[in-house]
Amino acid sequence: MQRILTASKDTYITNKIVNNSIRATDANVGSAGSLDLFKLYDENTISGETEPIELSRILIKFPIEEITTMDNAGIIDVNDDSFKCVLKLHDVYGGQTTPSNFKTIVFPLAQEFNEGTGMNVVTFTDLGATNYVTASISNGNAVLWNLPGAMKSGSLGEADIDVITSGSLSTPSGATNMSLNVESLFEKGSEDLMVDVTHIVSGTASGQIPNHGFLIGLSGSYEKNEKSYFVKRFASRDVQIASSRPKLIIQFNDVQQDSHSDMIFNVSSSLYLRNYHFGNLNNILSGSSAQELEGDNCMVLKLEFGDFKETYNVSQAMRGRHKIQGVYSASLAVSSYDSFLYDHVSASGSITFSEVWTNPSETVTYLSSSIEIKGENRRKANTKNQNNILLTVLNVNKEYRRGEVVNVRVFGEERDRPISYVKSPLEKKSQIFKEMFYRIRDVHDGEIIVDFDTSNNSTKLSTDEDGMFFTFFTDTLERGRVYSFDFLIKRNGADTLIKDAASKFRIV
Repeated sequence: MQRILTASKDTYITNKIVNNSIRATDANVGSAGSLDLFKLYDENTISGETEPIELSRILIKFPIEEITTMDNAGIIDVNDDSFKCVLKLHDVYGGQTTPSNFKTIVFPLAQEFNEGTGMNVVTFTDLGATNYVTASISNGNAVLWNLPGAMKSGSLGEADIDVITSGSLSTPSGATNMSLNVESLFEKGSEDLMVDVTHIVSGTASGQIPNHGFLIGLSGSYEKNEKSYFVKRFASRDVQIASSRPKLIIQFNDVQQDSHSDMIFNVSSSLYLRNYHFGNLNNILSGSSAQELEGDNCMVLKLEFGDFKETYNVSQAMRGRHKIQGVYSASLAVSSYDSFLYDHVSASGSITFSEVWTNPSETVTYLSSSIEIKGENRRKANTKNQNNILLTVLNVNKEYRRGEVVNVRVFGEERDRPISYVKSPLEKKSQIFKEMFYRIRDVHDGEIIVDFDTSNNSTKLSTDEDGMFFTFFTDTLERGRVYSFDFLIKRNGADTLIKDAASKFRIV
């Protein structure tokens, strides 16, 4: 699963010298189209100062409460190793001089800030909060930074600080002291800001770090040395090009791969059972007391064929630390060399087993079905064209509103796979591609909004008996644009890219 949150507010604060006479410490630029990060050393003059330094620092906040809601609902687990959050700011180049070979640093803010409505980034004549001195206005009173420029730093829990540099956070392995600042190197100066803020976001989403946003500045020595860095410019949330606005990219591996359609002998696989009440996933109710089946080893899966019988423990499926309502799974491998199976597998290449999901004492049956397990695919040579694949998205609407959560189903097959003749009605089954990933592309300009994630698997497709599927959030996308899904299939060390797949849709 991947979701992108856009900034709920952003601005930058500065003490820039204007007209060699005053510092713009009371200026606000909350509605400007850019977030400017710079430092000037002895570039301007002002009365009473020698070798003056002029600075800016970026303030930005995202709706992290949305992540808290997802965690509470069991959609993600902010403490799981697969949970990742990346802060991305897009570079804006407008012909200005751009600094190079410098580092930025990101901190969580210790106090709230107002965005403001100022727009003047030339003479900084728009006044208001937030600015270099004032963080916010509360009940008509100015709430000042503890040091001008939000310079007062300290540890989590300390009073009267502006940014948090470190702290002790509760994790699954216990309380852990960790640094809460992240640096990023800009070698050329034209790069986007891409920084991993997972620890900060997970700590904020779990209520351990105050949800006030981030401060982004030049890293320590770069703010204090005798050099100028003018000007690194990022797009703000007020920029006209929506795809360039600040992003918090959430990644989580929520893949479930059910092998009912493609299980083979000798290979460990997972089988899933899903239970529905009126179309919604709910735990199985068992016995006269209607007790919910949940937790580890709450039922067994029994496979039978002739004299072969084997049972496997079944537990409630988990998403990180969260139990998934109504979903149960068993992990197993069936050996084709079993004395009861070997001759039949050698003769026919597959066996159809009786598949029974029961209570641990095998006195109550919850589902009785069958499953075909096939022999391993062996051949003398690789003669298949791996690019000859047809993919079709089966259930994409022409339009979606922002805020929807959409489950997308994908049909796939090799065009040259053997044709099976069966009695009508015919329902053609999708082939299963275990290593398949999606991305979302803007059709008009080709901009990749959500890219393939083959390392953290946040865009990997899940599988079940009917084929492949994934979930995406429409609030990741901007209104009025047309998008399409592309797919990447990884097999035998080769990548197959399939574009469009009959999947165009508009966000309204």
